[in-house]
Amino acid sequence: MRVLVVWCPDWSVVAGLAEAGLPPRTPAAVLHANRVEVCNAPARDEGVRRGHRRRDAQARCPELALLPANADLDARAFEPVLATVEQLRPGVAALRPGLLAVRAPSGWFGSESDAAATLCQALVDVGVWDVRLGIADDLFTAEQAARRASSQGWEVVAPAGSAAYLRELPVHVLEADGAEGRDLVSLLKRLGLSTLGDLAALPGDAVEHRFGRYGAEVWRRARGADPALFVARTPPPELEADVVFEPPLDSVEAVTFSVRTTAERFLAGLARHQLVVTGVRVEAEADGVVCSARTWLHPRHFSARDLVDRVHWQLQSGVPGAGVRSRHDAGRVRAPIERVRFLPEVVEPAAAHGEALWGNASDDLVERGVARVQGMVGFDAVHRPVLQGGRSPAARQAMVPWGERAVDLRPRDRPWPGSVPGPAPVRVFATAPAAEVVDESGRAVAVTARGVVTAEPQRFRLGGVLPWQPVTAWAGPWPVDESWWSEGAGLTARFQVVGADGRAWLLVCAPAGWTLEAGYD
Repeated sequence: MRVLVVWCPDWSVVAGLAEAGLPPRTPAAVLHANRVEVCNAPARDEGVRRGHRRRDAQARCPELALLPANADLDARAFEPVLATVEQLRPGVAALRPGLLAVRAPSGWFGSESDAAATLCQALVDVGVWDVRLGIADDLFTAEQAARRASSQGWEVVAPAGSAAYLRELPVHVLEADGAEGRDLVSLLKRLGLSTLGDLAALPGDAVEHRFGRYGAEVWRRARGADPALFVARTPPPELEADVVFEPPLDSVEAVTFSVRTTAERFLAGLARHQLVVTGVRVEAEADGVVCSARTWLHPRHFSARDLVDRVHWQLQSGVPGAGVRSRHDAGRVRAPIERVRFLPEVVEPAAAHGEALWGNASDDLVERGVARVQGMVGFDAVHRPVLQGGRSPAARQAMVPWGERAVDLRPRDRPWPGSVPGPAPVRVFATAPAAEVVDESGRAVAVTARGVVTAEPQRFRLGGVLPWQPVTAWAGPWPVDESWWSEGAGLTARFQVVGADGRAWLLVCAPAGWTLEAGYD
């Protein structure tokens, strides 16, 4: 069996630039744990390399576009490449985003070179400009041939020629295997083995004894006897649904009314595969182009009513190319809508969203009532509170539109130095009232630059008008040195104070004075 490998270099950067709407030739790098994980050719030309810290990469290329690592985005963006190859040669195996393998087609296209040229042209036609192909007897050799091919080119290794082809390759090609490959490359270089041919010339039993299971596997690869096989993927089912309006509709209400049947058909198609959708992309077309597109998330899963509501909110939200023109033109879109499409972006097994023992009628009633309120006051006018990580009680609060999944929250499992231990306060004031805390002699209590209290708190009062209360118990301080760009910059410290009436308060000592942040009543 001959193997054909398709390699799209720097795929994470390609997908990230497309998602951000930046030109393909923009110097860019994908960061993970504040280090460069992948960078493209324009960035490498400026000296950026994998493993550089963020500041080092920006020092070498100030205009560098920094993209977050997103494995889901990489896989989703690679799906059109898989579909294009699948149309010409079924049995595609996605090795990872940016790399795929398939049995090499030859007879149907005339020769292996003709087949590679056909695949290359098909991928260029769908917008994949940097694509490279390799054909060989085994998977490893085909991948190395693809990596040595030129952009929009291919390299064919003759039958039974894998060992000769690999003999002169440097051992650093094994670094593509990740940390295990990099460790082996470092060891091989220290032993004076610089090429795969040097490794292949060693006795197999000695290699396995010295380098272990992975080293023995690499030794077989270097000899052109890669035992690795690939399993062709099962093409994903067609889960999207759309509706075409003929003639096009120029009223939001008419479009909303007309998509209900399509929404039900869309969910029924998912149900046949035992799936529910928690993230869906709604696209509206006018004059043959997408004029409105948005991805909606749901905290549970979408129903037909939810999808219809999202279409209505999206077309009335003022999105450029769709939505209202002005307050006096509500319900009218800028161009007649000729197609609405539902595309599932996040699907989950239906079994994971089954009803509870006593059903979920009460939840449905609540969601239906809130959805009706949203329909009257607007999608972004109804929020629900969610908990996130933070040092202060106010920072731990986040408001999310009802029906939308909470994203980009600060993680709660981090240490958050300076945060006050539980239990959490009951009330958190939106505007912190002023407070005063004094010691036994009536002087204001403060906190030094080292986080030390200048005196023991004896009395306090809130708001500047309430009477003084004696401090019966107090705890703290919990100091936090806020950065200059943060609100309330400088050294702040939090205290828990209990008054004579038994009520507990959370007070903040800041450079500007004392304030009341929260109450425990």
